[in-house]
Amino acid sequence: MASSCLPVAATASSAWLCCPNHHVHTSSRSRKHLLLGRSAPARTRGRRAPVWTAAAATAAAPADTAASARREQVEIARSLNAWVEENMLPLLSPVDSAWQPHDFLPCSAAGGGSGGGGEALAAFTEGVAELRAGAAGVPDEVLVCLVGNMVTEEALPTYQSMGNRAEGLADATGVSPLPWARWLRGWTAEENRHGDLLNRYLYLSGRVDMRQVEATVHHLLRNGMEMLVPASPYHGLIYGAFQERATFISHGHTARLAGQHGDRALAKICGVIAADERRHEAGYTMASARLFELDPDGMARALADVMRGKVTMPGQLMSDGRDGDGDGERSLFARFSAVAERAGVYTARDYGDLVEHFVRRWRVAELAAGLSGEGRRAQEYLCGLAPKIRRMEELAHRRAARSELAMARFSWIFDRPVMLG
Repeated sequence: MASSCLPVAATASSAWLCCPNHHVHTSSRSRKHLLLGRSAPARTRGRRAPVWTAAAATAAAPADTAASARREQVEIARSLNAWVEENMLPLLSPVDSAWQPHDFLPCSAAGGGSGGGGEALAAFTEGVAELRAGAAGVPDEVLVCLVGNMVTEEALPTYQSMGNRAEGLADATGVSPLPWARWLRGWTAEENRHGDLLNRYLYLSGRVDMRQVEATVHHLLRNGMEMLVPASPYHGLIYGAFQERATFISHGHTARLAGQHGDRALAKICGVIAADERRHEAGYTMASARLFELDPDGMARALADVMRGKVTMPGQLMSDGRDGDGDGERSLFARFSAVAERAGVYTARDYGDLVEHFVRRWRVAELAAGLSGEGRRAQEYLCGLAPKIRRMEELAHRRAARSELAMARFSWIFDRPVMLG
């Protein structure tokens, strides 16, 4: 899960609908709630029983309706365990055939690991020198994007804990044999390699201030992350699909840029991580598609919620201890996202393509039977969203063309200045 953003039109990059690390702001519409009409109970033994007033009913109805809908969502998600076994678990790689970070880096025990010796040390030193020679040509803006994505990947403990908050999908015991729980643990195991590999590459490259990078990881884990309706399995699966595809795009673009600048090792590293994200995206996308078949109204409303709400992305609360955290314009995350937009690692155009892809993939425009009034309004909103994002993107580019270019210094690269988008 790396990229940190999914941008919304004017902003950049990665916190995912921010840059695979960003968020989307749109005005929320108030929902119509059912009014629970209950007659007042008769008096009993001289005492007046509580009477349901219109105001009390109005306050209670939304909570009761939402709780009932959530219980239904959880039961539907649980009913998919056999489907997950058959369709999602095969997407996870067997450990024996899975790649490991060691496969893409100089071997520190070259020569068979029999104590090393001069030949082993020479081979390792030569491998590191070759890696550094390739990394020397990578521009600072690409390094900033790479560090931001690595920091986001390293906050994996937060993401697993968030996954275990989704009712119906969680690993209740830590060793649950249920397919949803096994998927979460398997996904975590595969994702764990991403941060490890990027971290080691950056360490060996000598191009970044590793203490500042490590401090940023520390801050992000302490700060945590927010999610819209974290207990909802529908929201969680939709979020997972968006996040994995955004990450696939971000790592893929980074691989392309690394190759263009002569770093074949980094291009290969980002390429193999992107391939993992593509597999994970397939799992979350298929699961969401299945839920659209079973509960089109609930999923349409959940998808609209995700699009309308302030979606806090994994890396949004990153901080290096010197720059602000959160989503303000001066925050580290916002500046990282702006660099990602300018570098082409993750852009507002990518976000528009992402929305269009999922609306088409989940056949939102074709939904008909089973939609409530609210579901139809969600459908209408979703089908018009991608064109709206593209119009916002055009306006943002026009504003950017008229504005002065800004620079920002990043502690990750020894306070060297980088152009913002």
